[in-house]
Amino acid sequence: MEEAAAAHPYVPRDLKLPGYVPISMSMSTILAVYLGASLFVVTFVWFLLGRKKAHLDRLLMCWWAFTGLTHMVLEGYFVFSPDFFKDNTSCYLAEVWKEYSKGDSRYAGRDSAVIAVEGITAVIEGPACLLAVYAIAKGKSYSYVLQLAISLGQLYGCLVYFITAFLEGDNFATNSFYYYSYYVGANGWWVLIPLLISYRCWNKICESANGVETKMKKKIR
Repeated sequence: MEEAAAAHPYVPRDLKLPGYVPISMSMSTILAVYLGASLFVVTFVWFLLGRKKAHLDRLLMCWWAFTGLTHMVLEGYFVFSPDFFKDNTSCYLAEVWKEYSKGDSRYAGRDSAVIAVEGITAVIEGPACLLAVYAIAKGKSYSYVLQLAISLGQLYGCLVYFITAFLEGDNFATNSFYYYSYYVGANGWWVLIPLLISYRCWNKICESANGVETKMKKKIR
């Protein structure tokens, strides 16, 4: 058991992972499958679901479909598969998390803060993202409120994710390459894009509220 625990590539080196099975897929294979699946989803949404919408709305629909499925499938697998590091079947989803753990070993180590954040993200935010796709496609009145709520939830999750790592020493990456490409780079999009969406939705909601207020004042007069 000790030999198996010592065979993993993660930091800290004394992290106990009894039964660990080394990753069998290359990083290029994992990325190619992920990018290919993401491209398929984006293409499907862009040309079929969003063909009658404005370009910005189509981009937003693609984002919400992509991030929603990422939350539900990838992160959902992590949350409900505590022994993914023991997988010996070359299951793609297990391989993803074995690889990503090189950038943040808290995933392999089942850190409680990470599990909590990912659990909320997978179970609540994931389905909400797909609801946002529907709301934009159908022009629902709650579209901007929903998008703002999800984006704020994603930003909050990222803050908890980064802050807890900092408080625990921020020493969970195998090397600087994995730290900046996985831990910083991969998660950075879930900071930048939700910030932009939050700003847009806030302005849209304010415009709508001001319009209603103006109409009410005219009626009173």
